[in-house]
Amino acid sequence: MPHGRVVYTGLLNQLGGYEADVTVTRLGPAEFLLVTSSGSVVRDLDWITRHARRGQQVTVTDVTSSYAVFGVMGPLSRRLLSSLSRADLSDAAFGFGTSRLIDLGPATVRATRISYVGELGWELYVPAEFAAGVFESLFAVGAGPGPVNAGYYAINSLRLEKAYRAWGAELTPDTNPVEAGLLSACKLTTPAVFLGREAVEKARAEGPRRRLVSLVLDDPDVMAWGGELVLRDGLAAGQVTSAAWGATLGSCACLAWVWRRDDDIVTRDYLAAGRYEVNVGGTIVPATLHTRPPYDPSGSRVR
Repeated sequence: MPHGRVVYTGLLNQLGGYEADVTVTRLGPAEFLLVTSSGSVVRDLDWITRHARRGQQVTVTDVTSSYAVFGVMGPLSRRLLSSLSRADLSDAAFGFGTSRLIDLGPATVRATRISYVGELGWELYVPAEFAAGVFESLFAVGAGPGPVNAGYYAINSLRLEKAYRAWGAELTPDTNPVEAGLLSACKLTTPAVFLGREAVEKARAEGPRRRLVSLVLDDPDVMAWGGELVLRDGLAAGQVTSAAWGATLGSCACLAWVWRRDDDIVTRDYLAAGRYEVNVGGTIVPATLHTRPPYDPSGSRVR
């Protein structure tokens, strides 16, 4: 992993389940920045510390309080940031998965091109003492459309349209990358040694007994919240893990587990052959199943 690159991956346990999902940025020859969810810092710090190998010199420091993080996301994010920085933010110079220090208004910040909302964007890691000044600079735009503050409900809506998984909802200690559809975030094509590798390889060889899928409710007037029963051909076959209104889709978008009543392997053919409904507060609502993100940036729906 070269300097200035960032990857998304999971911290797995011995059974191949998720203890965290993080982004890892290589800052130097032996220095890495791990970013996790705001509610998991202490847990992840303990997990990493306890699993450092014997004989290795590993120091783990929580720097959360030293930085503010601003997510500048959307089709105009490059234009906004370019108006405040001399850095070249073009695709050629600053591709996806790139992280580097740039000037921005009154400060030097770490800009990481990555997104949890499925759009062009950067996460800005700003030294705490410069946070107010950088925030003011971002909103001190001239003519034309400017940024708009958005909260976690907006992030949740957008990530579900793109079928992005979340720790604690879809990813848990008893969820493995095979059934979660995240094998691409595991380095199984390399000889890399990591905790849980044998379990993940075994799960891949055997095939998943459940799969995480996207469901879009056919009735735009019905809202799910998570935890609802999923029906396949009229029979109980799964459970919604997360749900939110999808403004682009024009209906409620869900992530959900689907399993077989005979405990056999859940294949893509099996998924495609079923008719799906979600029990929302006692109302049985037809739903369209997607094994890929229900929305892509081109604006087309993908089944």
